[in-house]
Amino acid sequence: MVQPKPKPVAETVKPKAKPRPQPVARRAPPPAPPAPQNFADEIAPLGLQSDGSVMSATTGVPVSPVPGAELPLAKVPGGVSVLQGGDFARQGYVDTFQDILQQRVPGVIIGDLQGNEFQTNIQYRGFEASPVNGVPQGLAVYQNGVRINESFGDNVNWDFLPEIAIDNVAVVSGNPVYGLNALGGAIVVNMKSGFTYQGGEVVFSAGSFGRAEGDVQAGLRSGNWGVYFGGERITDNGYRDFSSSEVKRMFFDLGYKNSIVDLHFNLTGADNFVGVTASAPVQLLALDPQRTFTSPQTTKNEMLMPAFNGTVKLNETTTLGGVAYYRDFRQSHDDGNISEAEECEGDPTLEGFLCIEGEEALDQTGNPIEFDSLRMPIGSIDRTGQKANSWGGSLQAVNTNDLFGRENQFLVGASYDKGDVTYGASSELGFFKPRFVVEGSGIVLSAPTEVENKELGTENEYVGIYFSDTFNLTERLAVTAGGRWNHATIEIGDLSGNAPELDGTSEYERFNPAAGATYQLNNGLSLYGGYSEANRAPVAAELACSDPENPCLIESFLVADPPLDQVVSHTWEAGIRGEHKRGNESLQWSAGLFRTLNTDDIITVYSPIAGRGVFENGGDTLRQGVEASVAYTNDRFFSYANYAFINATYESPLELAAPDNPRASECLERGGGDEDEAGEEGEEEEIRCIFVRPGDRIPGIPQHRFKAGFDYWITKKWKFGGDLLAVSSQYFFQDEANLNDPLGGYWTVDLHTSYDLTPRIQIFGLVNNVFDREYGVFGTFFNLAAGNSGASADPQLGDDFFTNPRTITPAPPTVAYGGVKVKLW
Repeated sequence: MVQPKPKPVAETVKPKAKPRPQPVARRAPPPAPPAPQNFADEIAPLGLQSDGSVMSATTGVPVSPVPGAELPLAKVPGGVSVLQGGDFARQGYVDTFQDILQQRVPGVIIGDLQGNEFQTNIQYRGFEASPVNGVPQGLAVYQNGVRINESFGDNVNWDFLPEIAIDNVAVVSGNPVYGLNALGGAIVVNMKSGFTYQGGEVVFSAGSFGRAEGDVQAGLRSGNWGVYFGGERITDNGYRDFSSSEVKRMFFDLGYKNSIVDLHFNLTGADNFVGVTASAPVQLLALDPQRTFTSPQTTKNEMLMPAFNGTVKLNETTTLGGVAYYRDFRQSHDDGNISEAEECEGDPTLEGFLCIEGEEALDQTGNPIEFDSLRMPIGSIDRTGQKANSWGGSLQAVNTNDLFGRENQFLVGASYDKGDVTYGASSELGFFKPRFVVEGSGIVLSAPTEVENKELGTENEYVGIYFSDTFNLTERLAVTAGGRWNHATIEIGDLSGNAPELDGTSEYERFNPAAGATYQLNNGLSLYGGYSEANRAPVAAELACSDPENPCLIESFLVADPPLDQVVSHTWEAGIRGEHKRGNESLQWSAGLFRTLNTDDIITVYSPIAGRGVFENGGDTLRQGVEASVAYTNDRFFSYANYAFINATYESPLELAAPDNPRASECLERGGGDEDEAGEEGEEEEIRCIFVRPGDRIPGIPQHRFKAGFDYWITKKWKFGGDLLAVSSQYFFQDEANLNDPLGGYWTVDLHTSYDLTPRIQIFGLVNNVFDREYGVFGTFFNLAAGNSGASADPQLGDDFFTNPRTITPAPPTVAYGGVKVKLW
């Protein structure tokens, strides 16, 4: 259960107590804080105390994306973690949404391709939900019933979620009802309303690297009406060069509720600017951990999403639920890079002009570019932009009539999602200045094909029909069976008129089944087990970048392609959950095993052309492991600990191009080299490969992760707490064959405290990475020759500075923040 805080005023019906284990609930109540009853409530009667939460057997768990379908935790045949709003308030809303899930969910770890806390990946059981196009998206994410995986790449922009407005979050596994991308599971976010939060609060905080944050929330209920608003504004200069960010986001909800209907209109909006610094060579970071490798790298995100959701009680046992939404998303991205451009050689007709990988480069007017007209060393600024409009809805019915004299919950529903996207990409030549800053020259490339301007339109149409039934065979044994049929249509069209080969339509469909059971050994102990399948259709960004003859600059350039197959996951899992209560003490624990096999998994294959690659079906991959968690609370102490072991491996032999891997060798089946048309005497360009064997570990997925934390009320006004995170090593990207030493593991400790000055005013502070541990959270390789070309512009480095091809994203150093919470009413 949630650590105590005032219970919101809401219309709820308490189930009658039973002497034996409770069968499937006719309608499980939504997760809600318990009534004030212990020491912590005396400390903070106005809800200023930020508390961690723990689950119990009766905690409501969503079993579909649409509101109105929940089961008690003890009846869910799969792994589940449920967090409450107090988990996000525990440290003053300073830590990100991703940070909180990493603390509390055993299988979650953060990956950081971008080098900015607002743009990190959530990785659950080795499956990703990332804001970066090109990362395989293996998790479905919902906000108040709306699927928020973006249309173009199924990526997830976590920076759009105002943490102060979050009511609860469920991380669930093994349920195909959640639709496309639920290979590893789903993350279900429910926001606050005037029925779940009443009051007014402002929070101000500031700290290291120019961090300043202001949060506000207000909730009112009057009769059957409720209104809520939550908003946040954050400015942060970042812990590395050129990494400043500004985040502005809000959530509004207007609701009407009586004994029959519960209806809501809500609006989510965000306008964010994020400086992304990505990984940097280890030798550069050794000089100064704030250094970056190629700038500018910035992302501008804007989003507005109005939505309706609600439930209607048709009779005592049947409830109709629905969701409708519209989402407007706009993004622009600037990315400074090293360039493959050089003076043409081998062809007298091109002498003195610029070539890229042996092909003549042309400017925006179609004219050749004189090499001597450019400043050295040459770089590029690659720009992408997209405008996405998506809309859709879901309709669902839930019935709890008895079946054969036993309690039963049946749900059936359908969903429709459509997205229209306009996507553009271009590359401007530039030159390197000191500190690897690229300044544009005004010359925009129109050839060769790999770097020419692209403009295309995509249209996605997703249809799903699903059902699920949970039936009590006995008062202790409940069985669940269900499934979902998914149909996806993805159309791609060239809007420039210069690349009609991009035009095409791909369709995918599949029925994914699920079955499982739970058995309650006693009131506090239950077993669970189940099997499920899910699928992921290739997205437009992957379909348009899968031709090995025309590699793409990932997230930037698109070409004609051969088709990709959809990815299908097959998951087995089993576990045990326990709960013990005595007086004001509560202990909850769980342990489980899981095994997920992906067939036709989509992987990134790197090109010999620096920074480019293609997407391919890479055979089977396997993610299997163990999860365990325990949480304890009493009147003045809250603690948790969890552990996960995840072994993520390739299960098919692969030959992959790895041009920057220092231990790669000559390719056998990938062409052995393409003729360099501009090379002297027809020399062949060397292509180097790695050879993946079944059992090799997938890069970027650490096997071991341990988390622990506590809160202790020293006095009635003063609380102190801390969190520990320990993570084992992971292999570098481009090292799928595990030939090199991995990126080292790490551990870090965070501390926080709060003190109530008055019943309405609380001050708080926190220090993250207390021991100033230096470690990396992402690693890959880079091209040494190209890197040294850029280094020549920096007098501190020189032409031959780089000798180590490793690059990493460094974690933040010690940071400290302080703030104040003020309860307005």
